[in-house]
Amino acid sequence: MPDIDPSRRTFMALAAAAAAPAALAGTAQAGERSARPGAGRAALVTGSSRGIGAATARRLARDGYAVTVNCLVNTHLAAEVVAEIEAEGGRAIWKQADVADPAAVKALFDANDDAFGGVDVVISNAGIMNMAPFAMMTDEAFDRMIATNIKGGFNVLREAARRTRDGGRIISLSSSSVLAKHPTHGAYAATKAAQEMFSGCLAKELGGRRISVNALAPGPTNTLLFQAPPELRAQAAQRIPYGRIGEPEDIANAIAALCATDGEWINGQLVFANGGFT
Repeated sequence: MPDIDPSRRTFMALAAAAAAPAALAGTAQAGERSARPGAGRAALVTGSSRGIGAATARRLARDGYAVTVNCLVNTHLAAEVVAEIEAEGGRAIWKQADVADPAAVKALFDANDDAFGGVDVVISNAGIMNMAPFAMMTDEAFDRMIATNIKGGFNVLREAARRTRDGGRIISLSSSSVLAKHPTHGAYAATKAAQEMFSGCLAKELGGRRISVNALAPGPTNTLLFQAPPELRAQAAQRIPYGRIGEPEDIANAIAALCATDGEWINGQLVFANGGFT
């Protein structure tokens, strides 16, 4: 065979390399789903009928996770989130459960395991926000936050500790209120500070199983939980370098990053996902 000019040989190699992606396009598309970080894995997200929880459920589903959506009262919204996930080719179920009730939390995990065979990611997101000065905070409002945010968070993490498969992820939702210490936020911020304590201790308990456990603290985010007049929302936006408050998808993206394989080394931490809010 006659020698091929080196420049022609280089051209032929480049042409072959360029043709390879086209030739493999069908294979790549067929394997795209299995290549996603959540392929073959399952995630359970509490409080996921709307807001940050719903955005997180949708994002994890796009990453390939089978997702269990949870609600307390908004069953129609939970069903809509599941329908949206399924419309995009994902797998999801929804289950009504009050996280403040240990039996309901167990039933929630049972439903996930029955549908998907186990759980790899647990996002403890369910929570309520009641704000008032100390002098005006009612017992009812305070007790409800304790029941949902602290006892409910504990119930979810306890079940997650028992059921999350090795190499999994557990994330509790805290709040940047623990850093800002706003007036009227005292009781709420205290319930969210508990998430850091829960996560730090649980990370050490589960370290031998390579399960990372973190608390994630959003800042002002455009959800129904952030009920503020336009002028206060504008003031919050001014305290963020990007000049806007967060969207639920911003927080969902941060959660997805912690859930990814490369997020394993972030463990036992309080992670602020607030766009630089100060």
